[in-house]
Amino acid sequence: MTSSSTVIGDRHRASLERAQAMRRHPTRNPQQRAATTPPPTAFYIIAVVAAVLTMLGLVMVLSATSIAQFHKGNSPWRLFNKQFMWAALGTMGLVAVMRIPTRRWRPFVVPGFVFACGLMVLPFLPGIGDKVNDARSWVAVGPLNFQPSEFLKLALLVMCAHLLANRRNEMHDIGRTLLPVLGFGGAACVLCLAQGDLGSAIVLAAIVFFVAFIAGAPLVPMAGFGLAGGLVGAAFVVSSPRREARFTAFMDIAAHKDHLSYQTWQAMIAMAQGGVTGSGVGRGENKLGEFLPLAHSDFIFAVVAEELGMIGVVAVLGGFLVLAYAGVQVALATPDRFHSLLAGGIVGWFVVQAIINIGGVTGMMPVTGLTLPFFSAGGSSLFVTLVATGLLLNVARNVR
Repeated sequence: MTSSSTVIGDRHRASLERAQAMRRHPTRNPQQRAATTPPPTAFYIIAVVAAVLTMLGLVMVLSATSIAQFHKGNSPWRLFNKQFMWAALGTMGLVAVMRIPTRRWRPFVVPGFVFACGLMVLPFLPGIGDKVNDARSWVAVGPLNFQPSEFLKLALLVMCAHLLANRRNEMHDIGRTLLPVLGFGGAACVLCLAQGDLGSAIVLAAIVFFVAFIAGAPLVPMAGFGLAGGLVGAAFVVSSPRREARFTAFMDIAAHKDHLSYQTWQAMIAMAQGGVTGSGVGRGENKLGEFLPLAHSDFIFAVVAEELGMIGVVAVLGGFLVLAYAGVQVALATPDRFHSLLAGGIVGWFVVQAIINIGGVTGMMPVTGLTLPFFSAGGSSLFVTLVATGLLLNVARNVR
């Protein structure tokens, strides 16, 4: 009896000691703690907003394309089905990257970036490269077409966050931190400019500077490199008279409404006709015929404004603002530096791209051919946007 009591007592003391040790030394891996505690509110906010924007985007793509496709003799569902397929693939990618711990795929960050850069060569290959609006930035293989620069955005973001997270104690040494990420960003931008895709180059540069700023890079060198990058972009614009004319047409839209600013002018008419409540989904007129040839992609915001009115515009802009606010809160709250840089970079990417797209549609900025995240028809854009959202949710679900 005494021996049995002694064994039980020893086991009880051992259990108490383990419990006390766990309280004194909780696991340092936030992704291990996440398995036993519910995600924070920001996680659900990001998930709900992303789901609503994606579904609304699918509805607007169907509205913007069905009648035009019918008049061409195609199925009214043709482009919507493609967009829905990419949305489904993107959702699967979102769930996968949300659930896989980042530590499992971080060793493959560098090969992934190299692979993404290699994809940028495909548009120049005969037979599969496709030129759209003076930019050779698309790959078409049978029924599948995609834009490699979309994958490069995500690869560059992860690469910069990975490097700066590993060198957090060397941020004062620009040779070890700022210069390498600027080198990666510069190489990515050069590849985009070689394709004639200035819009993607601007977003790539913004991603690099957002991540470097969040990481604590010195501001003076960043400002100097930013100025140099701006000069390179300006030189690229003026290197072609046609490109310069298209880029500067927004400064006098009325004078160029019959040619260079035709779509912007038509988009402004569509937004004005939308009024407060809009004409109703599917009832917009400016998407018909040749008024807005790119109504389903670059200028889908004009369709939103015409059919949903000011209420819809405020809802869409509010959705992006809520997503950005929740993402910033996640970036500030996470204790993991890599996660913080990842979340901040994704927020900066989405915000900059949305501003450039909406600015071009409303005539406040040059039209650069960038898509509106979650909305514009373009499979690779929607797929990568959803995968990036999955990474943001991955970070959010591990914030405690």
